[in-house]
Order: sequence, then C-alpha cells, then structure tokens
Amino acid sequence: MHAIVVSVKLDDPDQARAFLKEEIVPMVSQAPGFVAGWWVSIDNAKGRGTIVFESEEAAREVAAGIGQQEGEAVTLESVEVGEVEAHA
Repeated sequence: MHAIVVSVKLDDPDQARAFLKEEIVPMVSQAPGFVAGWWVSIDNAKGRGTIVFESEEAAREVAAGIGQQEGEAVTLESVEVGEVEAHA
C-alpha cells in the first residue's frame, strides 16, 4: 500500500471544510485503488490529509491531480507519496 500525505494552509476554514466534504472526499473515495482517507484540521489554520491506496501507481495518479483541485479556501503546501510501512 502507498499513501498520499497532503499539507495545506486553511485560508478560509469554513469554506475549506465544505469543499473537503462536498468535493474532495467523494471524488477521492471513488478513485481506483482507494483504501481509506483521514483529513485533520490543526488549530483551524492548517490541514493534513493521509489517503491510502492499494498501489503506488494509484496513489501517484491521484497525487498528480491534487493541485488542480485547489480552491480559494486553502493554500497547498505539499503533496508527498510514500509506502505504508505499518498500520494498526
């Protein structure tokens, strides 16, 4: 399994939450190879997402399109893909 780890700055936290729930989560959860995803807000100023896929290819395909989905509510800081070493 491979995961995408996304970091964003929340420019408009309420708009970012709505965009996440209405657009991002439904789209990502339908992507081929999707396993699970977690999105976390930190102090209402930052956001982190960890999205797990069955393969590196599936993770990289979704990661390549993440910046294209960015709205005015967030500033994309980083998108990284890595192998899942362990989970519980």
